[in-house]
Amino acid sequence: MVAGGRVAVVGSANLDLVTVTETLPRPGETLLATSYSEGPGGKGSNQAHAAARMGAAVSFVGLRGDDAAGQILADALSAEGVDVSAFSVTDGPSGRALVMVDTAAENSIIVVAGSNAKLSPADIERAGDVVRSADVVVCQLEIPLAAVEAARLVCTGTFVLNPAPARPLPDQLLAGTDVLVVNETEYATVLGIPLPDQLDDIADVAARRGAPRVIVATLGPRGAAVCTDGAVTLIAPPPVTVVDSTGAGDTFVGALAAELARGTDVLNAARMAVVAASLSTQSLGATAGMPHRSDVLAYVGASQSPEPA
Repeated sequence: MVAGGRVAVVGSANLDLVTVTETLPRPGETLLATSYSEGPGGKGSNQAHAAARMGAAVSFVGLRGDDAAGQILADALSAEGVDVSAFSVTDGPSGRALVMVDTAAENSIIVVAGSNAKLSPADIERAGDVVRSADVVVCQLEIPLAAVEAARLVCTGTFVLNPAPARPLPDQLLAGTDVLVVNETEYATVLGIPLPDQLDDIADVAARRGAPRVIVATLGPRGAAVCTDGAVTLIAPPPVTVVDSTGAGDTFVGALAAELARGTDVLNAARMAVVAASLSTQSLGATAGMPHRSDVLAYVGASQSPEPA
């Protein structure tokens, strides 16, 4: 791996429609929003943004619609320096996400898949060396599972899977994942048991035949637990004032991928990712608050900067 590293994100891109209200609406309730914004989103696009801001050379593989939203999404990625040569246009609308955020920074999100639902193994094959040459390939589950599996098979570097929205996974996909990143809900769905109260017990799951090599459980305000080589390490986040947690998980995944591509070991990569995710919650919107690597290093302290493995 070279300094900076190459990351290929295979995933979804949506136009986020974000409303802010005092509280989230109850069934049948109509509320007046205090603000509204539109911007790029989708788990794949978010993670590509985050990885690019963390200094990786990022390529995005996905499908956008032949509408104005699709061009907005491509332009936003390009503005971050992301290669969009494999972000192809297809008939129909681009993906959308309807995001409601309250003043306590809680959110509810409805995703309309749009063009994302059409991504196929043939699209992955057409992306060719964009995926094959990457040090790290990242996937999520807002695209068809067949496309995720195709990306895993093409990957020659480290395969990172963030199985969200969560669903049970085929054995071969789980076993072929190098780094699995899950929150507490996703952990239970994907691995078949609830996240244990004693986090050290994650090592028992990681030791099972067919388990991913590394399991990273993101824990919201508690940070993240990293299980590697039979040991579990809890990484606490820095104190921040949370404005909007939308996109924090994607910031974590993108930052983790960028650090792994740089050659950083998984524990130090996760430490950087926890800080990046925490800093991202200080602004409204999925991508607006995503920090650059210099911001994260300033928080971590240059003397504590992760060293390549």
